[in-house]
Amino acid sequence: MTSDPLDIHTLPGHLIRRLHQISVAQFMDHMAAEGVDLTPVQFAAMAAIHRHPGIDQASVAGLIAYDRATLGKVVDRLVDKGLVERRVSQADRRAREVSLTRGGAALLDRILPIVRASQPGILTGLTEAEQETFVALLQKATLAGNDLSRAPQRDLPGRHAAE
Repeated sequence: MTSDPLDIHTLPGHLIRRLHQISVAQFMDHMAAEGVDLTPVQFAAMAAIHRHPGIDQASVAGLIAYDRATLGKVVDRLVDKGLVERRVSQADRRAREVSLTRGGAALLDRILPIVRASQPGILTGLTEAEQETFVALLQKATLAGNDLSRAPQRDLPGRHAAE
């Protein structure tokens, strides 16, 4: 790294922010091309809900490393779109359990191949081997810094994130 802190183009934080902008723009472009109104965070929430039907909203927030209040608004939008249904938990009346609707599951099945195919484009300019290395390093850095986040990733009890 450079010794000039004013050269933002060498700062990891700035570069990560720029790469995030690129990632979101590409995701939104791919969804728009399919006529789908879905954000990356909404996709992440739907993927977590799909893997864990009947999960409570707070656990979804933990799985995708999003704060609970904002995740509630994300779920509100997914409910409004008819992609997710929410109900009061039988185990804890304060909790809200969420599941994909049939339409939500069908949409997720439809866009999953598009999301997968679009991932290499986020790292345009890197070889396939460099992309694999980069992703491995991102995972390592993210895991190491997880507890420094304002919304750390939290696994479900008895499970690991990779499951």
